[in-house]
Amino acid sequence: MAYDFSDFKLNLEGIEEWLGNEYLGVRTGRATPAILDSVYVESYGSRTPIKHVASIAIEDAKTIRVSPWDKSQVKGIEKAIAEANLGLSASSDAQGIRVFFPELTSERRSALMKVVREKLEHSRVSVRAERDEVWSDIQTKEREGEIAEDDKFRLKDEMQKFVDSANQKLEEMAERKEKEISE
Repeated sequence: MAYDFSDFKLNLEGIEEWLGNEYLGVRTGRATPAILDSVYVESYGSRTPIKHVASIAIEDAKTIRVSPWDKSQVKGIEKAIAEANLGLSASSDAQGIRVFFPELTSERRSALMKVVREKLEHSRVSVRAERDEVWSDIQTKEREGEIAEDDKFRLKDEMQKFVDSANQKLEEMAERKEKEISE
């Protein structure tokens, strides 16, 4: 009997996606518009992501340009960036807001590396939890007679291949982020 691993695969992909999004929020020395994805600005009585009220573009390696569509929101956007506590500095000018990425110090780099490793470990724990859940389900099906004992161990090997593949992808993502931080 074949076991349906589709939910398991989807959950593993969700973990990979979560880690990728978390790594986007880890600031490196290089300007990246994705860092502002978590910043919300007060706009016409509701909290709205900055990308919904302004265009965001890279001006140079250390600067992002935020150009609000409604120029009256410049001060609110500038305040939201400052309150987000991202370690960025912002200043307004005639075209909008310039967001500056300061040079990373060695202690800040090591702190960011630690954050990267913590997020990696959190995602590994999530993968293990998913694996344990599927393994428990396979064992239950075997006890109930839906799966033969030989099939149980074959399915365990198949499941482990998915886990190993997911862990390898997570590790590669962490290595890329650490390399980006250390540059």
